[in-house]
Amino acid sequence: MNSIQSQHVVLHEEDTCETYEQELIGEEPLLILIEDQPYSVVMRTPGEEIPHVAGFCLGEGLVDEFEDFATINYCDQMDPNVATVKLKPERRKKVATLLKRRGFISQTSCGICGKEMIKDLRQILTPVTDETRISMSQAIVCIDQLTPHQDFYERTKASHGVMLFDSQLHVLALAEDVGRHNALDKAIGKVFMGGQLAEARLAVLSSRISYELVQKAARAHLPILVSISRPTALAVKLGKNLNMTLACAVKESGLMVFCGEERIVRE
Repeated sequence: MNSIQSQHVVLHEEDTCETYEQELIGEEPLLILIEDQPYSVVMRTPGEEIPHVAGFCLGEGLVDEFEDFATINYCDQMDPNVATVKLKPERRKKVATLLKRRGFISQTSCGICGKEMIKDLRQILTPVTDETRISMSQAIVCIDQLTPHQDFYERTKASHGVMLFDSQLHVLALAEDVGRHNALDKAIGKVFMGGQLAEARLAVLSSRISYELVQKAARAHLPILVSISRPTALAVKLGKNLNMTLACAVKESGLMVFCGEERIVRE
């Protein structure tokens, strides 16, 4: 399975017509099995399935620590489109209610919907306590680093990207995917599996900040989210409630801060 595939296309421009091979980003279903039962199917770009599932489970509230996993792997047939997760007995007992409602709390590229789902998600979220501060110019520098590192986007113009930074603004992880929520899951999953999640302070997103991205970031205790596009109203409302900073780029050197403005300082 390939993350990028070639497709024969015909390009029409004014009086010209040209045929060539165009690279397109891959998209395949990933079935996530929890305790041998189907929990969710997400459409994603093939690759990095294990960190993707680790970040997904953290965002769902199925785990709080990486040690909550008993195993996380591909299925017995090594099918890259099927991942299996087993939790340690004490954790399995703690999230029994979530497991019974499998397929309901999980999210897709369409986002989350339903008042009951939002209520359930808020029960697994706690306000961010970290008070890391960065300057506006530092935030812009971090934003500017994302696109040059997006190989999939450079080749296909169809991927979302996420870059995670520590308090010194060193890059901890980069991930790309056809789905913005998948890209964040993959980036968080990488630092989660590497034992560096506690060091993460800032996420830079190529997409808009939506409710479910704030939820996933809050589960990872990320205090600052900065994006290229503006957030949704519901995302800002949740960000305020969780003491998070949400901001987006404005033109080439500006920053629009929607909440948590105390973490963004002027030089």
